[in-house]
Amino acid sequence: MARITRRSFLQTTAAATAGSSFLITGTQASGNVRRANDRLRIAVAGLNGRGKSHIGGWLGQDNVEIAYLIDPDKNVLANAVKSVAARTDGKYTPKGVTDVREALADKNVDAISVATPNHWHSLITIWGAQAGKHVYVEKPMSHDCQEGRVVVEAQKKYGVVIQHGTQTRSSASVAGLHEAIQAGEFGKLKIAYGYCCKPRGGIGMKAPGGAPSQLDWNLWRGPANIDKFHGNYVHYNWHWFWKTGNGDMNNQGTHQLDVARWSLNTDQTHPIRVMGLGGRFQWNDQGETPNTMYAIAEYPNGQYVFFNVRNVNYKGYQRQVENEYYFEDGGKIIRGKYYAKGSKNGESVKVKAGDVTPGGNWGSFIAACRAGDPEMANGTAQEAHYASVLGHLMNNSYRLGKKVPFSAKAGGFADRTEESEHFLRLHDVMSKGVGLPEDGNEYIVGPWLSYDPETEKHVGEHADAANALLKDKNRTGFVVPEVGDV
Repeated sequence: MARITRRSFLQTTAAATAGSSFLITGTQASGNVRRANDRLRIAVAGLNGRGKSHIGGWLGQDNVEIAYLIDPDKNVLANAVKSVAARTDGKYTPKGVTDVREALADKNVDAISVATPNHWHSLITIWGAQAGKHVYVEKPMSHDCQEGRVVVEAQKKYGVVIQHGTQTRSSASVAGLHEAIQAGEFGKLKIAYGYCCKPRGGIGMKAPGGAPSQLDWNLWRGPANIDKFHGNYVHYNWHWFWKTGNGDMNNQGTHQLDVARWSLNTDQTHPIRVMGLGGRFQWNDQGETPNTMYAIAEYPNGQYVFFNVRNVNYKGYQRQVENEYYFEDGGKIIRGKYYAKGSKNGESVKVKAGDVTPGGNWGSFIAACRAGDPEMANGTAQEAHYASVLGHLMNNSYRLGKKVPFSAKAGGFADRTEESEHFLRLHDVMSKGVGLPEDGNEYIVGPWLSYDPETEKHVGEHADAANALLKDKNRTGFVVPEVGDV
């Protein structure tokens, strides 16, 4: 069967799902043949938060069955099994298991949907590819830089569909905007800016102790090299610890990082240098990741991605979960309007719909699985790797940073540069809006880290310390394989 592109999808759907059509699924060597209109059976791993959205998404697709529900918390698992059975009017009851490997061993499972904590994302995706399963994986696809590369190579080797849970990738309007930007319709793009500014609060302190009886602590930890349980891990605040999460930079921020990188020239992969600065202000809690961050990445062609995390709430807080675009001639696109240099009156941006697989993030994945075409995924493994690594590198600069006085000069940026301008906006919010005094507060300012996009290794000053952060140490029995062993 000829490869189905996104553009031709609508015209070829009928033929692809005809009774005489056959598709190859499973590992490339298995030859497991299934009809294109057979029911697609999917397993969902991780049943809190995003996992509930996954369940709802798959239940909304035609001829898709949730065959397995997977979670190491037996109470969460039991409730989800009952809920799905009720929502399907008893047409089927998914099997509930605590260990994802049980579902992956079932040859009748076609795909797995990953909504676990971040430290599990890559390993389940790799195991899924090795088992011949298509994979829908939540953002970020990887918890560290190197395991993301392993995912990419696993996808290539086994030929399965891997789609990243960055829903904006399914937006034809955003795709069209980026196609117009890359075609130079607004001039040459200089800076793609992303914001992850949503109010959050502190998480307090939880003493180490025994895990609750309903939680399989061994399976919850999986690859994360941690020993003692505390209540701030389960079920959401794992986001704010480095061994399990990636902070808001690669939590909500992955969406806006991906959009920003997507708008760059299409030949750009990884940045050549990055830096990040910020802090965890005001909360005085157990969390490790910053609640305030400003980061910069420079790409080989001179384009930049700027990023801003701002979680500390205050009266008059401006929520920003969005992207902006700045052009070399002084023009900019903000909130759907284009402003020419010096103009205060923006014009609504109107562009043609871009190239995406229809059906939204859930429907596009199912379409790609049925077509057996990894390139139909709205957010492929390779695209996910580039976006996730961008956030990881920014975080790693911060993690190698040093404390400096809390002031407008903290970043060391030259005056009247874009870097300085945007950092000063953040500092003004923190000093005047949040009300942080200079006395008693400090920024952590990370070094500029040089990075080789080809080798995916750091070079130059700070290379040894930065390269040590490219891969987490995994627990025995849950080790992410090397690229050559996938």
